[in-house]
Amino acid sequence: MNIGRVFVIASNVFREVIRDRVLYLIGLFALFLGVCFRLLPEVAATTEDKIILDLGLAAMHLLGLVVAIFVGTGLVNKEIEKRTVLVLMAKPISRTEFIVGKHLGLTAVLAVLVAAMTAIFMALLAFNQVAYPLPSLWVSSLFLWLQLSLITAIAIAFGVFTGSLLATLLTFMVFLMGSFSANLVTLGAQSKDATVTAITRNLYLVLPDLSRLDLKNQAVYGVLPPLNTLLLNTGYGMLYIILLLAIATLLFSRREF
Repeated sequence: MNIGRVFVIASNVFREVIRDRVLYLIGLFALFLGVCFRLLPEVAATTEDKIILDLGLAAMHLLGLVVAIFVGTGLVNKEIEKRTVLVLMAKPISRTEFIVGKHLGLTAVLAVLVAAMTAIFMALLAFNQVAYPLPSLWVSSLFLWLQLSLITAIAIAFGVFTGSLLATLLTFMVFLMGSFSANLVTLGAQSKDATVTAITRNLYLVLPDLSRLDLKNQAVYGVLPPLNTLLLNTGYGMLYIILLLAIATLLFSRREF
């Protein structure tokens, strides 16, 4: 795999997504927070700080998820539908470089998006004199970016072999199930049906446990997991990303154009 060619593909994706006005979401985020800071003191006098922290982190997660799913599913699928993939494949670019470059390009956009929203959030918190746990907030944002990178890999894997609409639905379904995959095991264990227990256990083993990368609740209360847990979950997320990109490359290599 040639790093230079991967970088060129990633740069093109980055510029293309930026031109699609995705970063307008940053303005929407700032507007939403401004409204929250204006209205919350009137409806939540005692729990205002915790609510604004929770709402801000949830809004960051939602907007990042929209970009990861809706843009991610179209990164490869759009090239296939427009037949521009034929031009790309005629060049000295391997399919691995193509998939990895697409993923890195959107991951870079998500990094800018998350960093900008975090900076705006912290600035508004400071301006409105709301106390917030700085280390927890930064770590939560980093893990949000890692989770969005993982969801992007899922979106690309589905987008390789299905249409944009179906890929979007499948990615969103995996996100929902992955967010509650640990609960699936608990539900399966409580079931008296051996088949249900086996299905939930297998789903937990196959689906990424996205709750490992969701630190919103801990950030609100200024709590951080131990360092070894953070490192383990980081490795877990990166391993899933590599595995999903490998699957996407394998599926893409089997397609005939």
